[in-house]
Amino acid sequence: MLALSFLELNSTLALNLSWTGLKQRAGLTEAKSGAGVSAEASSVKCKLQGAARLPAFSMDGDYVIGGVFSIHNYMHTVKHNYTTMPEPLRIDSRELRFSRAMVFAIQEINNSSKLLPGITLGYQIHDSCGSVPMAVRVAFQLSNGLEPVFYTGNNCSQSGMVMGIVGESGSTPSISMSRVIGSFNIPQVSHFATCACLSNKEQYPSFFRTIPSDQFQADALAKLVKHFGWTWIGAVRSDSDYGNNGMASFLDAAQKEGICVEYSESFYRTHPRSKIQRVADVIRRSTAMVVVAFAASGDMKILLEELSREPSPPRQWIGTESWVTNPDMLRFTFCAGAIGFSIQQSVIPVAASPVLTEFWEDAFNCRLGKNGIIMQYHCQDIQTLKSPYTDTSQLRITNMVYKAVYAIAHAIHNSACQKTNSTTQCDKHTRVESKQVLTQLKKVNFSQNGYDVSFDANGDPVATYELVNWQKSKIGSIEFVTVGHYDASLPVGQEFRINRNLTWVEGSTQVPVSVCTDSCPPGTRKVLQKGKPICCYDCIPCPEGEISNATDSPDCFPCPKEFWPNAERNKCFPKPVEFLSFDEVLGIILAAFSVGGACLAMITAAVFFRHRMSPIVRANNSELSFLLLFSLTLCFLCSLTFMGAPSEWSCMLRHTAFGITFVLCISCVLGKTIVVLMAFKATLPGNNVMKWFGPPQQRMTVVSFTFIQVLICTIWLLLSPPFPMENLTVYKEKIILECALGSAIGFWAVLGYIGLLAVFCFVLAVLARKLPDNFNEAKFITFSMLIFCAVWITFIPAYVSSPGKFTVAVEIFAILASSFGLILCIFAPKCFIILFQPEKNTKKHLMNKNYRQ
Repeated sequence: MLALSFLELNSTLALNLSWTGLKQRAGLTEAKSGAGVSAEASSVKCKLQGAARLPAFSMDGDYVIGGVFSIHNYMHTVKHNYTTMPEPLRIDSRELRFSRAMVFAIQEINNSSKLLPGITLGYQIHDSCGSVPMAVRVAFQLSNGLEPVFYTGNNCSQSGMVMGIVGESGSTPSISMSRVIGSFNIPQVSHFATCACLSNKEQYPSFFRTIPSDQFQADALAKLVKHFGWTWIGAVRSDSDYGNNGMASFLDAAQKEGICVEYSESFYRTHPRSKIQRVADVIRRSTAMVVVAFAASGDMKILLEELSREPSPPRQWIGTESWVTNPDMLRFTFCAGAIGFSIQQSVIPVAASPVLTEFWEDAFNCRLGKNGIIMQYHCQDIQTLKSPYTDTSQLRITNMVYKAVYAIAHAIHNSACQKTNSTTQCDKHTRVESKQVLTQLKKVNFSQNGYDVSFDANGDPVATYELVNWQKSKIGSIEFVTVGHYDASLPVGQEFRINRNLTWVEGSTQVPVSVCTDSCPPGTRKVLQKGKPICCYDCIPCPEGEISNATDSPDCFPCPKEFWPNAERNKCFPKPVEFLSFDEVLGIILAAFSVGGACLAMITAAVFFRHRMSPIVRANNSELSFLLLFSLTLCFLCSLTFMGAPSEWSCMLRHTAFGITFVLCISCVLGKTIVVLMAFKATLPGNNVMKWFGPPQQRMTVVSFTFIQVLICTIWLLLSPPFPMENLTVYKEKIILECALGSAIGFWAVLGYIGLLAVFCFVLAVLARKLPDNFNEAKFITFSMLIFCAVWITFIPAYVSSPGKFTVAVEIFAILASSFGLILCIFAPKCFIILFQPEKNTKKHLMNKNYRQ
C-alpha cells in the first residue's frame, strides 16, 4: 500500500502562490528519456453546447490511455427562462480526485523499471460533465484518435492510438461509451460503473471493471437486511441504469429472502423538484423504518436535501457504495447510523497539476490572473480546506482507478514486451493494436501494493466489500467506521461477518425494528392479509390439538394421538391417563360403600347364624337366606374389580364376576319367592306341592339359573373377551384407560339375562304379596325387586351417556344400589325383630293370622 500523502503536493499552496509556482510543483517534467513534454489544457470547463474536444488533462507518450470522468456537472435542475444566466457547472471534487489518481498511477508506472521499462505511457483525460451525449462524443474522439496538436515532423508519436480507456464513473455513460468503442475492440475499464447489465459480454465485449458488479452488492444488501430481521422496507433508486438495474437485482434477492417492499420510488437529479418532493413525501408517510437507497451520489444528495427541508420521522438508511462513503454526504446528520457496503479502504497519493487552479478558485472564491497574480484576497492554504479532494483517509473508489490503470498497463506490457531469461525488454516502436490489449486484459492477474487484480469471464473482479457505519465521533462529527466485511468468494453462509458494534438511527445501540407485522410467536400461525404483501399477516392461535413451535410458522401441525398441546400450544405433552383410581375421592367413596356393604352382609349373616334356631329365621328358608347373603357379599366386593388401572385379567374378571354373582343373588331371591308360593299352596287341603319343591329342588333351581349365566360368560370370554384399551375419542386432551367390551352382544346378553330373572322374580313376588301369614316375605321381595329393576333400567341410559371413568362409576353405583336394595328390603326387617323386638320372634306370633307386618 502506498504511503505518500495527497497533501504533499499542496503543502505550499498559500496566498502568495503564483501560477508559475503551481505549474512548477505539478511535477509534470520528462519522466523517461524520449518522453514527450506534458501539455495541460488551457480550458478545463466544458460546455454542453460546444465542441469541447480538448482534454482536461493530457500527456504525450509511446502508448496513450484514455480517461473519462465527470469533473463538472449540474447539481440542481434549473428551468431556463432566457432572462438570467444559466447556473454554471460545478466541479465535482471526488471526480477530480479520480482523474488525478489516474495521472499519478501513470507517472508511477513511467518511473517503474519493472512494468513497461523503456516505454512511456501518455494519457488523455476528458471531462464528460456528467452528460451521456458528452460521454459518447468523448468516446468517438478517443476512438478516432483526434489530436489537439498536429505533428508535422517525421518522428510522429503514437499518442493518438488509445490502447484503453479508464472510466466512466456512472453506469449509463459507461454503457453508451461501451457501445461505441466496443466496435473498435478498445478495452474499457471502469472504476465505478457497477450495473450488472455490463457483465453481458454479448452486448459489451470490451468492458471490464475493477469494482464488483451490483449483482453481488444486491445479494449482499439482501443478506444484510435479512440478518437484522428487517422484513418491511422502503426502496428508492436513481432513475438510471445503475439504479434501475441494481434495484431490480436487490428486489429479486430480497424476495428470495422473504423481505417485502412497501414502496419503490425512482428519481433523478434533473427531475423537477415536484418529483423529488413526491418521493420525499412517500418516505415521510411510510411505515417502513428501513430505507434502502440504490442511488448515485449526486441523486442522493438532492433527495436528502429535500428531506432536510421538513422534519421527517427517523429512518434507518441502507446505502450502496455510490454514496454511503461519500464525505459530502456526512453533512446530512439525520442520516447518522446509516450502514452500507463500500469498496475496501486504501491510501493512494494524487499528483498536483495547474488544473487545480480552477478547483482552488472555486473552493476559496478567489481568482488568479495572468502570471499568477491574485485578483481577490480570499485565497488560503489548501491544507486548511476540507473537501473530498483533499481527504485521503477514505480512498476507496480512487483505488479502483489506480487498479484500472495498472490493469491496462499490464495488458500493454504483455503485448509489447518480451521476457528473455531474467530480464524483460520492451520496444516502444512495436505497433500494438487495441485488440491485442483487449485479449491480454482478459488474462491479467497480478498484485499491486497488496491489491489483487484479475477479471472473470464477464470482466468482473472478485466481489469484496466493507460494511461501513456512520457513527458519531467523540467530538460530535460523523465519520465512516468499518464494522464488517463481505466476501462473495467464500462458501455460502460464510460471506458476511460483523466484527464491531454498530450505531443505529438517532444514536441508538438497539437494532431498529422494521416489520409490517410483529412476528407470530410459537403457538400461532400466519394468515396473510388480503391484498397485502406476504410480510403483512395476522397471527391466528393454533386450533385445538395443534401446535407451532417456531416463530412465524405458516402452519400448525397436530400432536401425535397420545399427546396434547400445552396452554401456549407450542409444545406437545403426553396426555394424562385417566381411570377410576382408588386414590381419588370418587374411588374412595365407592370403595368404602363396597366394603361397607360386604361387611353389612356378613354381619347380617352372623346375626342369622346366631339366631338360626329362632322361628323368624327358620320360617324364611334359612338355607336360601345364607346363600343370598353370601351372593350379596360377592356382589358388593365385585365392584372393587372395576376400580384401578384396567388389565387384561381385571377386564375379564369384572364383567363375568358381576354377571355371575348377580344371577346367583337373583336366583336365591327367585327361589325364596317360589318357596312362599309353594308353601301357601301346601296349606290348602289335599295339596302336596311342597314335595315337588323341597330343599333339593330349591338348590337345583339356583344352580341351574346360575349355570346358564356361567355358560354365557364362558362363551363371551372364549369368542371375544373384554380387554384394556386407551380411549382417545371421549376426551381430546386426555386418555381414558378402560375395558373394551370385546363383544357388545356378550355384555348385553349378561345384563339381559339378569334383567329377565329380575322381572320374573318381580312378577312372582307381586302375585305372592297378598298371601296370608306373618312369615310371608313376598311383599319385601316385591319392593326389593322394584328397586333392583328401577336401578338397572336407569343404568342403561346413564351407562351409555357417561364419559370416561364415569361410565365405570355408574356401573359400580348400579351394583351397589341394587345390592343395598336387596339386603335392606329383605333382611333389615328381620334383623330389627331379632335384635330389637325379640317378643315377636315366636312361633305363636308368626302363626297369628291377624298380624300384618
